Amino acid sequence: MNKLVRGLTLTDSIAIVVGTIIGTGVFLKTATMAQTMGNPTWVLIAWVVGGALSLTGALAYAELGSIMPDAGGEYVYLKEGYGEMWGFLYGWMRFWIGSPGSIAAYAVGAVTFASGMINLDFIGGKVVASVLIITFFSLLNCFSVAFGGKLNSFMTGLKLFMIIGITVGIFIFSKDVSWSHFGESSPGVEGFIGWSAFGSAVLAALWAYDGWNNLSMVAGEIQNPKKNIPLSFGIGLLIILAIYALTNVAYFYALPFSEVLSANSSAFPDALPVATKAALTFLGTSGVTLLSAAFVFSALGAMNGSIMTGARVPYAMAVDGLFFKKLAEVNSKSLVPVASIMTQACVSIMLAMSGTFDQLTDYVVFSAWIFYAMVTGVVFKLRKTRPDIQRDYKTIGYPILPAVFIIVGVLLLINTVYTSPKSTMIGLGFILSGIPVFYYFKKTR
Repeated sequence: MNKLVRGLTLTDSIAIVVGTIIGTGVFLKTATMAQTMGNPTWVLIAWVVGGALSLTGALAYAELGSIMPDAGGEYVYLKEGYGEMWGFLYGWMRFWIGSPGSIAAYAVGAVTFASGMINLDFIGGKVVASVLIITFFSLLNCFSVAFGGKLNSFMTGLKLFMIIGITVGIFIFSKDVSWSHFGESSPGVEGFIGWSAFGSAVLAALWAYDGWNNLSMVAGEIQNPKKNIPLSFGIGLLIILAIYALTNVAYFYALPFSEVLSANSSAFPDALPVATKAALTFLGTSGVTLLSAAFVFSALGAMNGSIMTGARVPYAMAVDGLFFKKLAEVNSKSLVPVASIMTQACVSIMLAMSGTFDQLTDYVVFSAWIFYAMVTGVVFKLRKTRPDIQRDYKTIGYPILPAVFIIVGVLLLINTVYTSPKSTMIGLGFILSGIPVFYYFKKTR
C-alpha cells in the first residue's frame, strides 16, 4: 500500500504556518472590529489578545505534534486523549465545515477583491470564479507534497513582501497621516464598551489568525518532525504577530477613524477594504488595481495551504477505518491522497455557492475553537497518563499558559453563543450530526 512521504522541509513548514494564516482577515477584519469597538486602541488590544491566544495554543500543539508526528493533526491528538469518537467528531467538523469553510471563504474573498479588476457582474459570475479557483488549486495539490510545499513557500514569500511593502510605504510615503487618529472614536463612544463587544472583536481577529493549527495536519509529511514542528509553530506565529501589529498600526496612522469605520461596510456599497484605503494614501488611485491583485494573491495563497493540509484529516480517518475507504488511498505516482483532496474540493464548492464570506468565517471559527480548547487539554492528560513519552519539546509556560488558553477559549465560545446564536447552532448541529455516522463506521469497520 502506498504511503505518505516526509517531503516538507523546515522552510516549507514555517511557510505553511504563515501562509495559511495570512489570507483575507488582516485586510478586512480591522474595519469590522472598529465598527464593533468604536475605538482604535481597543481594536489594537483585540488584535493583540487574538494573537497571544493563537501563540499560546500553538505552543501546546507543538508538544503534541512532536510526540505524535502523524497525518491528521487534531484528529490524532483527540483520539489519543479522549477516544475515537471525539477524534471522529473533530474530523467530521473538519470535513464539512472547518477545511472546506476556510477554503470557500478564501475563494469568496479572492473573488471579492478580483471584482475590482474584472467585471464579474454577469449572472453567477462570482460563483463561477470561486468554483474555478477551488478546482484549479485542488488539482495543483494532487502533485507531490514537495511540489505543494514549494508552491506554498513561494506564494507565502510573495505575500510577506507585499504586506511589508504596503506597511513600510504607509509609514514612509503617505501624506496627511497623524498619530492623533488613535485618539478618535465613534460618536458617543467613550472608553471600554463591554465584554460582549470585545469578545466579538477578538473573534473577528481570530479569523485573521486562524490557520496556525494547520501544520499539525501534515505532520506525517514533515522532515525531522520532533524538531521542525515546534520550531515552525514558534517562528511562524512570531512572524505573524509582528506583521499584524505593524499593519494595523499603519492603518490607523494613515486613516482617520471615520474612514476605517466606513471600509468594506454594507452601509457603503462602494466602500473599499481598509487595507486599500490605507495604501491609497501613498499609491494614489492608480494603485487600486495593483492592490486588488495583491489581495487576490494573498487569499489564494492561504487557500492553497488550507487545501494541502485539510485533506490529510479525512485521509487519516479513512486509514483508521472510520471514514470512506476511498479517501485512504495514496496516489502511486504523487504519493498524496488525491481522492481526499478532490472530495474536499467538492464540499468547498458547495459551501462557496451557499454562504457569504462572514457567515462562512463565523461557522469555521466557532466550530474550530471547540476543538482547539479540547486539544490543548490533551497536553494535560498525557502529562499525567503518559509521563513515559519522550518529549523533545515541552509546552512553554505549562501549566499556566495552556490553562489560560482553554479558559479564554471557553469564554469566547460562550460569548459567541450569546452574540451569534444562529451561527453557533449551525456549527454545533454539524458536529453532533457526526455521532450516528461514527457508530456506523465503527460497526462496519
